[in-house]
Amino acid sequence: MSKKIKKRNINGLLLLDKSIGYTSNKLLQYIKIIFRAKKAGHTGTLDPLASGLLPICLGEYTKFSSYLINKNKIYIVTALLGEKTNTADKDGVLIKKRNIYVNKENIIKKINFFKGENTQIPPMYSAIKYKGIPLYKYARLGINFSHLKKRKIIIYEIKLLKFYKNKIKLKINCSKGTYIRSIIDELGDKLNCGAHIIKLRRIQISHISILHKNVITIEQLNILIKNYKNNKLNIFLIDKLLLPINYMINYLPKLYLSFTLINNIKNGKKIKIFPLVKKYKIFRIFEDNSYNLIGVCQINNEGYITKYKLINFI
Repeated sequence: MSKKIKKRNINGLLLLDKSIGYTSNKLLQYIKIIFRAKKAGHTGTLDPLASGLLPICLGEYTKFSSYLINKNKIYIVTALLGEKTNTADKDGVLIKKRNIYVNKENIIKKINFFKGENTQIPPMYSAIKYKGIPLYKYARLGINFSHLKKRKIIIYEIKLLKFYKNKIKLKINCSKGTYIRSIIDELGDKLNCGAHIIKLRRIQISHISILHKNVITIEQLNILIKNYKNNKLNIFLIDKLLLPINYMINYLPKLYLSFTLINNIKNGKKIKIFPLVKKYKIFRIFEDNSYNLIGVCQINNEGYITKYKLINFI
């Protein structure tokens, strides 16, 4: 994967089904090379332990990645009861082992405590940075911080899918910034037996599902990598795997503006929208009488466009 390539201004959204054992960044670099993209970024890291949906933005679409990063996610998690590890997952060191005295009703009762708004302290084994260094690097040195700031999270749904022997399978719909390993660790404490993750899969981000027809698997990605190395990669065909930006942000309401107003925005002029829109604050901008998506804007309480991101198709 080290040969020199001529990079291009390719724009699009690629949906990848990440497999266990891969880092999100490594797969991002593969995609960037295969598509010969000048710019690329993913919309939320998945740990090597986790699998599932990993949307990757190419080119101008990286400007809009936050509109997925900041949306809710849905996970399917399988946890082992009776064992607590220092990382709250199967890759960690066993620190406590206890007998299990729980039933289905008891588990459902305990998981209901997690529903709604709550606060959560990020786990030490996470990619959050402290003084520029990821927390997991401190944790590997045996350094733990007790003063980490709590984060507000929302659990929209947490449902028991299966309980068998010493394992439970849950479906969790949560806000951004929620650490599933922390939920499982805390649930294990509430059940007085300990617990850790043995399988984690992200199946949805906002309106985008792992079941989308354009999702590519690691096996398919490896074929693309092999064809790339052998100079047999058909750029025209792989570009058809990319989704348009409108699909990525189609949950945002539309705002149609004249050609003149759009030019005024591009030139940095102050624009006020009439009539004043109170229900929504963020919009997709379209040119009047067209399907031409220009970008995204934010409107303040006085009706002025205060922030905007425009697409620059070269």
